[in-house]
Amino acid sequence: MDDITIRPAEPAELDVVAVLRWRWMLENGHQPVTTREEFVRQFVDWAAEHGSSHRCMVVVRDGVVIGMAWLAVVQRVPTPSALRRASGDLQCVYVIPEERDNGVGGRLVEALLSRARDLGLERVTVHSSPRAIPAYARRGFASSPRLLHANVRRSDPYP
Repeated sequence: MDDITIRPAEPAELDVVAVLRWRWMLENGHQPVTTREEFVRQFVDWAAEHGSSHRCMVVVRDGVVIGMAWLAVVQRVPTPSALRRASGDLQCVYVIPEERDNGVGGRLVEALLSRARDLGLERVTVHSSPRAIPAYARRGFASSPRLLHANVRRSDPYP
C-alpha cells in the first residue's frame, strides 16, 4: 500500500479521470448518450470550468491513475456567527476493479476528508451505493435525521 500516491489531479490527467468515470458508468449498467471520445472532451472542459467548486483527487500507482474522487464545495449562506461557510459533497469515488478491497478506496476517502478539513468545511455528505456504506461508516459518515433530500428529477435533461 505504500507504493500509491493520493494527490490532487493534474490538468493533464483529466482525460484519464474521464475514462475512469466512463468505466464506472458502464460497470453500473448505464448506457452512454455519446461516444467515449466526446464524453472525454466534454468532461475535461467541464472539469476545467468547475475547478473552483469541484476538486478531484487521484490515486496513482507506478505513474498510472487507478482511482479518483471529487469534492464538490458549496458555499453556504452566512450567519451572524459565521460569515464564511461551506460544505462539501463527496462524489464519483471510483477505484479500478483490480485495486478494490485492499484499502485504496478508504485511503482516498480519508485524503478527501482531510482536504475538506483543510478547507474549513462544516460537513461532507456522500450519496453511496449499498455496497460502500460500511466503508464510509468506518471513516465517520453516519445517517442524519436532519439531512433530508427531495428527488426533483426532471423528465428532460438539465439544460
